[in-house]
Amino acid sequence: MFSTEDARKLARKKLPRLVFDFVEGAAGKEVTSARNESCFDEILLQPRVMADVSQRSLVTRFLGRDYDLPFGVAPMGMCNLVRPRADKLVAEAARLHNIPICLSSAASSPIEDMRKWAGENAWFQLYVGHSVESSLQMVERAKLAGYETLVLTVDVPQLSRRPRDQRNGFDMPFRIGPKQFFDFATHPVWSLTSLICGVPKPQNFISEDGDDKFVRRASRAGADWQFLDRLRDIWPHHLIVKGVMSADDALRIQRSGADAIYVSNHGGRQLDSAPSAISTVSKIRAAVGQGFPLIFDSGIRGGEDVIKALASGADFTMLGRPILYALGAEARVGLNSLIKLFAEDMSLAMAQLGVANVEDINESVLLERSPTVGEKLNTSLQFASSQA
Repeated sequence: MFSTEDARKLARKKLPRLVFDFVEGAAGKEVTSARNESCFDEILLQPRVMADVSQRSLVTRFLGRDYDLPFGVAPMGMCNLVRPRADKLVAEAARLHNIPICLSSAASSPIEDMRKWAGENAWFQLYVGHSVESSLQMVERAKLAGYETLVLTVDVPQLSRRPRDQRNGFDMPFRIGPKQFFDFATHPVWSLTSLICGVPKPQNFISEDGDDKFVRRASRAGADWQFLDRLRDIWPHHLIVKGVMSADDALRIQRSGADAIYVSNHGGRQLDSAPSAISTVSKIRAAVGQGFPLIFDSGIRGGEDVIKALASGADFTMLGRPILYALGAEARVGLNSLIKLFAEDMSLAMAQLGVANVEDINESVLLERSPTVGEKLNTSLQFASSQA
C-alpha cells in the first residue's frame, strides 16, 4: 500500500461487494462524491525554494490540545462491518499517532468502550434520532464516560437514497438472501472472521423503555436550531457542529456558542447536487473571521489534500473513507501504514512549499487553481460573444 487508491483496490478485493459499496457509495449518481475529490486536483500549490525546512513539524493545536498530526478520524457508522474490532483498532491508532477519533452514534461499539480504548483522543458524534430524549441519553452517557468533545451532525435530516445499497440489499439488520449469501461465500475470510466475532450492529441507540432500537431510515430532523441551543446549555465541554456548507448557517452557529464548525457535505452521501465541500471553506472562513476554529472533511485522499484544506481556511481535517479502505485492505497494518503515508506526504510537500510548521500553512501557499472544463468552455463562449 503506497496510497489511498492502493488501499481502496485491496479493500475492494477482500470485502464483500455489499460492504465495500456501503463504504464507497454515495447519494444519487454519486456526482458530489466524485466532485469532492476532483476539486482538490484543481487546487494548485506554489513551490518555494531555499527556505530552511530541514526540521519540519506536523504538530497542530486544535481546541486547546496539541495533536501530532493535523488530521483525525471522522465519525463513521458500523466500522466493524469492514473489519472485526475495527473501532478498537482505530482507537489504538489514535493513541499511537496522537490524533482524535470521533465515534459515531451509529457505531458498532458502545460509547463507553471507545472512551476506554482511545482515552482523551476520543470524541463523540451525535445524531438526533428517533427521539430527542433518547439522543440526550447518549449525550449524558458521553458526559459520564469522560468525553470532552461532542460533534453534533446536522446535515442528515433524512437519510438520502443510496442506489448501491439498494441494489445490494443492504439494510439493518442484515437480511440474507441468495444474492447476499453468494457475495459472502465468495469472500470467505471476511465471512468467517465476522461469523466468529459476531455480526456487528449499532450499539448506542436506546429507546425510552431501555430497548436497543436503530431505524436506519428514521428522521434525524430533531437536530434543529432549538435543539442546538438546548445542547449548548447542557453540554459543558467543546461542541462542534458538523455538516455545514453555508456561510449564513455558519454565522448563526457561531452566534449560538458552538466552539467550532465542521465543514462537510457528508462525503457526498446526502445531496448529489451539492458543491464540493472544499469550495465552501474559504467562504465560511470569511464569514466567521480569522481565529474561529474550522474543521473539514469530504474528499481528502492524500497528504497534499490536507495541506490544501488548511490553506483554504480549515484549522483541522478528518479522514473518512481512506481509513475504512486501509482497514479493509490490511487491518491494523494497513491503518497505521496509511496514517504514516499521509504524514510523510504532508511533510514532503511542506518542504517543497518552504513551510516548516503546520501553523504557517495559509493561503500564501496556494496558486491560482486550474480552471475546470466547464469554466474553460464558459470563457471561450464569453470571448466569442465579445468578438461578435
